[in-house]
Amino acid sequence: MMKLPASRSLHRAIHTLLLSAAAFGTLHGTAAVAADKVTFLTSWYAQAEHGGFYQALAKGIYQKHGLEVTIKMGGPQVNGMQLLTSGQADFLMGYDLQVLKSVEQGLPVTTVATSFQTDLQGMMTHDDVKGLVDLKNNKTVLVSTSGRTTWWPWLKAKYGLSESQSRPYTFNLQPFMADANTAQQAYPSSELFQAMKANVKTNFYLFASDGYPPYGTTIVTMDKTVKEKPEVVARFVRASMEGWKSYMADPAAANALIKQDNPNMKDDQLAYAMDKLKEFNFVGGGDAAKSGIGTMTEARWKKTADFMVGSGLLKPETDWKKAFTTQFVKDLKVMP
Repeated sequence: MMKLPASRSLHRAIHTLLLSAAAFGTLHGTAAVAADKVTFLTSWYAQAEHGGFYQALAKGIYQKHGLEVTIKMGGPQVNGMQLLTSGQADFLMGYDLQVLKSVEQGLPVTTVATSFQTDLQGMMTHDDVKGLVDLKNNKTVLVSTSGRTTWWPWLKAKYGLSESQSRPYTFNLQPFMADANTAQQAYPSSELFQAMKANVKTNFYLFASDGYPPYGTTIVTMDKTVKEKPEVVARFVRASMEGWKSYMADPAAANALIKQDNPNMKDDQLAYAMDKLKEFNFVGGGDAAKSGIGTMTEARWKKTADFMVGSGLLKPETDWKKAFTTQFVKDLKVMP
């Protein structure tokens, strides 16, 4: 083998050393900024109401903010709060009344942002009903088990309805379709879609339009996480709200992941749901219009707590301010 001149040998040695150093630096740098692993548990099977989170995953928004996010679906047999408090999830898709009740019970959980400025719950009626007040006219109201400890006490008190008017809602639309005197709880993107497919004429009344105060599709985490990992919480909140902004502009990327997780979710229902999200301006309406997507206020939380106390759903001595923090959304300014 030909021997290299000393100068060339030295040059090659230095070049090799520099390459090795660069490779080490790259590996070391990667380790230093390794993405934080986060598990987010939803409240139900994948659907358009979860679109912002799936969009943030599909479009690399979480990755951009240094997060490696796993989205796990909830469902009828999934106790989300239990999984959160046992450390099997870092964030939970929650609900204000659930969190306030958890705080009453001493669970160290708190809400850090909201996807929707109002709850999506409402009432689906036949087309002869011209408003929620008409339910007093001897209408039968189908109420789920969870509804009895959330919106039903509010509705009864507001419109003077009686307990005798209620019947169980089992998530089957046949009783509603078979009886023109029946009304039932509904989400605009779900039961309304099913009724439309069955060619049943309906009206829909969003409870929030009549003052029902909770937010919808919130982000809940442990107090410990807020205290020990505020940077991770801040990045997850920001990325999720950027995901919602992106989803409302073009939902295609998220919808592909939603259908992958939930093959029962079809394109026509996703499109219908998007129309309803826009019609009611759940993401960008209310305070979000001026303060940004995800925003929450103490005044709104107080209204929800006051309603719960007044309905006997929450003990008056509960420290309701523990149920939320605005520190991650007050200056976020992800404008719709």
